[in-house]
Formats: sequence, structure tokens, C-alpha cells
Amino acid sequence: MKENEKILILDFFGQYNQLIARRVRECNVYSEIVPFDTSIEKIKEIAPKGIILTGCPASVYEENAPTISKELLDLGIPMLGICYGMQLISYILGGNVREADKREYCIKKVKIDNTSPLFFGFNNENQCLMTHTDFVDELPSGFRNIASTDDCPNAGMANEEKKIYGIQFHPEVNDTVDGLKIIHNFVYKVCGCTGDWKMSSFVEESVKTLKEKIGGKKALCALSGGVDSSVAAILLNKAIGKNLTCIFVDHGLLRKNEGDEVEKVFREQYDINLIRVNAEDRFLSKLKGITEPEQKRKIIGEEFIRVFEEEAKKIGKVDYLVQGTIYPDVIESGVGKGQTIKSHHNVGGLPDYVDFEEIIEPLRDLFKDEVRKTGLELGIPENLVYRQPFPGPGLAIRVIGDITKEKLDTLRDADYIFREEIAKAGLDKSLNQYFAVLTNLKSVGVMGDDRTYDYTLALRAVETHDFMTASFAKIPYEILEKVSVRIVNEVKNINRIVYDITSKPPATIEWE
Repeated sequence: MKENEKILILDFFGQYNQLIARRVRECNVYSEIVPFDTSIEKIKEIAPKGIILTGCPASVYEENAPTISKELLDLGIPMLGICYGMQLISYILGGNVREADKREYCIKKVKIDNTSPLFFGFNNENQCLMTHTDFVDELPSGFRNIASTDDCPNAGMANEEKKIYGIQFHPEVNDTVDGLKIIHNFVYKVCGCTGDWKMSSFVEESVKTLKEKIGGKKALCALSGGVDSSVAAILLNKAIGKNLTCIFVDHGLLRKNEGDEVEKVFREQYDINLIRVNAEDRFLSKLKGITEPEQKRKIIGEEFIRVFEEEAKKIGKVDYLVQGTIYPDVIESGVGKGQTIKSHHNVGGLPDYVDFEEIIEPLRDLFKDEVRKTGLELGIPENLVYRQPFPGPGLAIRVIGDITKEKLDTLRDADYIFREEIAKAGLDKSLNQYFAVLTNLKSVGVMGDDRTYDYTLALRAVETHDFMTASFAKIPYEILEKVSVRIVNEVKNINRIVYDITSKPPATIEWE
């Protein structure tokens, strides 16, 4: 694939790192997150158009605080430090950073100098999200003040000659008004980007690259029927045609009727070699008695690989395994030095030994909404591109605690009712993700004249632009009531319904 102009995001373990990368891409500029201690040689090799330093929970003056070398600041690459990133730039260059007398964890009015390229097109005041304990007390030599609040005199700094900037607030979040415009100004007015990151060119270049890489060899695609694996399958089918075989593993962890629906779509709408493997007993046997979420994911990931290997041997030599891994999967699985939030079955869950020449992940660098755009570019119907996200481990991570077929069937029926009522209410297009979770909590109830002691079911629905952050959906009470009544009356083993009103962060969208 041709080399796109690139903005590097140096990861200091801040909570909004993925969102920063996503915002840069919204400006049609490719971004990539790398560890903060990536070597100078590697950065020179990448040759980014600009670098962004993220936030961090540490203080720059603490012992062993994550840092960069001064040499990086002398490379002549435009740089923007956000929150901790600004403090770090100042600290390294001789400014003073100290703990604030009054911490700011709120939305603030920020006075800005709109003569700075960073704030081109702004008024002289803007609403921004501040989340910091420390602040830059004295600017380093060569820098000028470009922003301030009542409690933070240096909320922004600039060295226009060296094209190094720092801001104490977070432009990547929705709480900062026109925050995307600040990032746009940085990548275009400071870094001089032209904006060559587009989905149409991504599809064209990917197909060309895959044709050249795979040639006449054979590839297997891990098809779950979800958005990511479906887009990966169609992309590979476009590139290598009949040299691709899609293996759909029905592990018994799918939603109600989903296995049959997936098979029907890919057999009837696309001329693709498809093998359906019914492996419910095999997976449930492996998962018997397992309650820890990470262990579930890793077991499922390894079993997926083993099934693929076995099916590959049946059809002859297969050189490549194709997976629908996307960028948030990679980051959340802690690849590199990032913290592991949860292992994804196709990233952190891979076994040490895989019997393929190479694993190909054509969507590895894309966020979810970019995957959907790619699907539309490929001509995939909207109803498939915009179907509800579903995790690779399936209902295994929506059944809390140990997994049994009885629990799975209970959850399938309850989840089906929830999704059916959401669709009837016309909310299925506005809610980005909604599903049911069978908890391992039992409680006392009464049905008729009988005492019950059954499971509590949790309902989860979120609204999100990018799946990096999410707010719980304010579903009308009358709809939740209807769902609750139906589930308790129609589904066995459930006598209590709760609704999850936690956003991301602090929670993740899935429960496990």
C-alpha cells in the first residue's frame, strides 16, 4: 500500500488516546498510536508529518515517570502536547511544572489567543474540558502563552518557530467546543498535511496489495458474520476470488437464529466459498467451569485457531489466515506496552503456535466507523454494514460466570425480546449498541403464589460516535417496562431485570 502522510500519537497511557487518533483520521489524515518510548531511529524511519503527546495519570516530576528524550524535540517535527504532553515538553525544555493549588476536572471557559495557527477561526474564548492536577507554572524559553483559565494561567503555549505547541485541555472530547477544529488546525496549518487518508483509496490500495501479497496462494477467512469479519471477507473476495475460503465457526455462542442467518446471507448474496462448522459441543466442553473473562477469551481464541487449522487441512494447503481484527482490538489487547483492558479473541487470545504461513488482518489499522465506510465502498448492503456489533467470543462474555447451554439459551431468548422491542419502538437506528447480559446473581422473586430464586438479567444500550467513549442510552421507561414484562413472562430462569446506566469510561461497553 502506498505510504500515507502520518501523524504519530505517542501513548503515555492516557484515557483518551484512541480518541485522539480517531479525531486525526476524521481530518482525513492517517494516525497511528505508538508507545511513548519508541526509539528515535524508528520515528525517523516512520517520518511522521507531526507528533502528538497524549495525557497520562503520572506527574512529569515523579521518579520513573514516562518521558521522551530531548532529541525528539530537536528533530524539527511539528509537535502538540495535550495535558501531560504539554507538561512534559515544558519540563524537558526547562519550564517549571508543579501541583496546582486548585485542580481542574471540569468544563472551563478558556481564554485563547486566536492569532495562533492552532486557534485559527476561533473567538477569543472557548469551552474546553480540563482534567489535571499539575500545570505549567513557568513556560520554557522560546515559548509564549496562547491560552489561560482563571485557575490555570498557562493553559496553552507555543513556539511557532519550532512548531511545538502544548495545551492543558483535551480537544479530542466532545465537551471541548470545536475541539476537532483545533486538531484540524494542527495537522493542516502546523504540520502541512494534505489529507490523503480516504476510504475509497484505502479499498483500492488494499485490494491491490492483497492481490500482490497472496497471488495464487490460498487463504482462509475467519467469518463470524459480524461487521468486521464480513468486511474483511468481502475485501479478500474482491482481491483473490475463489482462492479465498471462508470458515464460519458456529461455536454455540451466537444470538438467536444467527448461525442460519449468516449462512443464508453469504451463500445467497455472495459467490464465496463458505464452510460452516458446527462446533457448539466442542467449545462448551472447553469452557466448562471457566468463570474468568480473560481465560474465556483466550480459550475461545485458541479453539478458533484449532478449528481453522483442521478445516484447512481438509481443503489442502492453505497459506494465510485472514481475520477481521480492527484497531481498537489491538490497542485494548495491550499490544506493545499499553495496558490490557481486555484480550480480543483474534489478538490477545492467539496461541503461541499457529499453523499458517502468516495471519493477514486487512482492517487492523481501522476504527469501527472506518470499517463500516469500507463496507459501503465495497458495496455491502447497509443492513449488514450497520448491524449490531457482536464480540468474537459471542455470548460467552455476556454470560457472567460459568457457561452452560441452558444459560446461553436463556440469554438468547431474553436478548431477542430486547432487540425486537427496540426495533418496534424505532430506536434500532439511533442506538449504537444494545444487548442483554445474564448475570450470575440470583435473587428472590414471586410469580403467582410461588417463590422463585432465579437470575438477574441486565440490559445495556449505548450511544457513541466511535466506540472509544460511550454514554448510556436514555431509553423511555415505558419501553424498558415492556421489555421487562415480556422477558419475565416469556423466558424461564429470570425473575429480575436491571438497566445499566454506566458510561464508557469508566465501564467498557461489554461487561466482560
